[in-house]
Amino acid sequence: MMRTYWVLRLVAGGLLSCNRIRRAIKMLLLGSMFKKCGKNVRFDPDGHYTFESIEIGDDVYIGPGPVMYAERRSGIRIGSKVLLGPKVMIIGGNHNWSVIGRFMFDVKEKRPEDDETVIIEDDVWIGAGAIILKGVRIARGSIVGAGAVVTRDVPPYSIVAGVPARVCSHRFTEDAILDHEKCLYPPSERLR
Repeated sequence: MMRTYWVLRLVAGGLLSCNRIRRAIKMLLLGSMFKKCGKNVRFDPDGHYTFESIEIGDDVYIGPGPVMYAERRSGIRIGSKVLLGPKVMIIGGNHNWSVIGRFMFDVKEKRPEDDETVIIEDDVWIGAGAIILKGVRIARGSIVGAGAVVTRDVPPYSIVAGVPARVCSHRFTEDAILDHEKCLYPPSERLR
């Protein structure tokens, strides 16, 4: 009985190791498919991406099960030092539902407002299961709560939550933000 237990543990450990190796190799190969992919980017290689429309900065972690879709003309831009929790969804497009006399399924023409770029600036943390919709800019230093649906821009150093997401707090006071910015950014890039 004890021997069977150890054999099963050994087999399970081997399978886990094989899966980790497979995922690491797949991540290495897929990283080059993004429009831009910075250094030290870790992402779920089994996630769903429109690679050619996604730009990623340095030091980014994208948790398991992401969905990131955008048209080439709009795109998704993720800054540096960004954390995305599990099952985050970023959608940079919409369907044209305004054509009379045709099913939405059959309408292939897009309006300019149907596809808009999603921008996630530096030092942002997006919680598990959050949904970010087209045209949204999440300013640097912000936190998006788990399960939030972000439909409009998020101000710098804000904490947003809810459906639709609303500012519920700020990470720092104004003076603390200025001190924080002095530590991290050169004068030309600091918020005023």
